[in-house]
Amino acid sequence: MADSEAKWYILHTYSGYEKKVADDIRTLVENRNLGHLIEDVTVPIVKKTVEREVFKNGAIEKKTDEVEEKVYPGYVFVKMVETNETWYICRNTRGVTGFVGPESKPTPLSESEAMALERGRFDKSESEQSVFKVGDEVVITGGIFVDFTGTVTEVDEENKTLVVNLVNMMGGIIPATIEFSAVKKA
Repeated sequence: MADSEAKWYILHTYSGYEKKVADDIRTLVENRNLGHLIEDVTVPIVKKTVEREVFKNGAIEKKTDEVEEKVYPGYVFVKMVETNETWYICRNTRGVTGFVGPESKPTPLSESEAMALERGRFDKSESEQSVFKVGDEVVITGGIFVDFTGTVTEVDEENKTLVVNLVNMMGGIIPATIEFSAVKKA
């Protein structure tokens, strides 16, 4: 039954709470035997090699570390059958701000998005891929600067981020680094 009805949904969380939220939901599912309703909970991550300089024995040495980075910071993906019980469990887990969807109502991923997520290659939608260039006027659609407008000063294709000069209430310029997904052209 659950295989045919379970769909992927996205939960929005406080920054840094993604792993805790996922672990808490998994624990509830296990403790309440709800594996037939909530089949999977995941925080997509990628492993990156980072190079840094370390001062050691009077000399600077380069050191490389492998780090895990969240693909979608602030989001947890849940494969579940939407019921009042699963909605309540997810929505009331500490650190969750709501479901992604209109009016925070659970909206499942499309079939192609779900298949890509399960294959481990969940790519951002076309609207989030770089269509930005330096000098573009943009509107912030998410985060603490929502509804602010600004001018793009840098585009980072690799990290899918922009540096946008925002004008504050006092007329000062605030440079902010913002993900492609939280910006649209003005």
